[in-house]
Amino acid sequence: MPADEDVSTPTATAPDAGAPALAVAAVARRLGVAPATLRTWDRRYGLGPSEHSAGAHRRYSATDVERLLVMRRLTLEGVAPGEAARLALATDVSAEHGHRVRPVAPHPDASPTAVVDAALADDADRCARLLALAPGAPGAVARWWTDLVEPALTQLARRTVVDRPGVDAALTVRAAASAALRDATVAPPTPGSPVVLVLVPPGEERPLVAHALAGALVESGVDGRLVGGPVTPHHASELVAMTRARAVVTVGRRTEPELEVVVRLAQDRPDLPQFVMLPDSAQRLVPVERHVHRARTFTGLLHEVLAVAAAVDAP
Repeated sequence: MPADEDVSTPTATAPDAGAPALAVAAVARRLGVAPATLRTWDRRYGLGPSEHSAGAHRRYSATDVERLLVMRRLTLEGVAPGEAARLALATDVSAEHGHRVRPVAPHPDASPTAVVDAALADDADRCARLLALAPGAPGAVARWWTDLVEPALTQLARRTVVDRPGVDAALTVRAAASAALRDATVAPPTPGSPVVLVLVPPGEERPLVAHALAGALVESGVDGRLVGGPVTPHHASELVAMTRARAVVTVGRRTEPELEVVVRLAQDRPDLPQFVMLPDSAQRLVPVERHVHRARTFTGLLHEVLAVAAAVDAP
């Protein structure tokens, strides 16, 4: 789904390795947060300054700032602070080069504009080459979706075109993206991997973002399964029991979705985590239940689901 344009993400420019250590007020200004927030992150999560000299306050090194930028970006994307802190601390950061990011696609010319141009030219082969996923790159599916596929589809949605029968640029992108996901997730998850079910509200077509989410889950070692066809509340409950699903994700695109399955699952299985990602205008329809969580962004949803899927069952 399109990103929330009202939220500005802090620029994750890598600090200069030779830059002087910064005081809390300077770092707060850079991240756009209050100094008290940084002190809270230090106290609760260990994301504090590492530089210290006798007779002076502790200061943030370039690497400290880079890690805080990761924390800030994740919280803006909807990740819970505790989980965002865990991910920030686990991120491989470099004061000289910033946190290391691998290419999202193996083609050197892959970009949203290049994908759009290929799709508008009805060049399905080039579109497929541009959207092919880089093999073996952790986190590649999520970055591929947020940095390449979704921006390309957003650009196409803003174009007015006159096509020949059977020609549809958006369908060309979706077909190429679906094929790329199939190729990237051809290896089945390890037996015993936690299962997460991904479904759509009744009457809606399954959006490509649901495939991307399932692919990102599989890439991360979770058995993400897409539920197709009509699904009643009874069917959904049976599927949860049959697969021993750790969580259920509902992804919809309509502004007035039918959420009876979500409501009934919350009543019948109150301890089952559910995640619902809908357009902003439909968020009000998400039932207010203890284990039903609203998701606003793809990245935030993915991290929240992975955190639940990785949780160890209590004895």
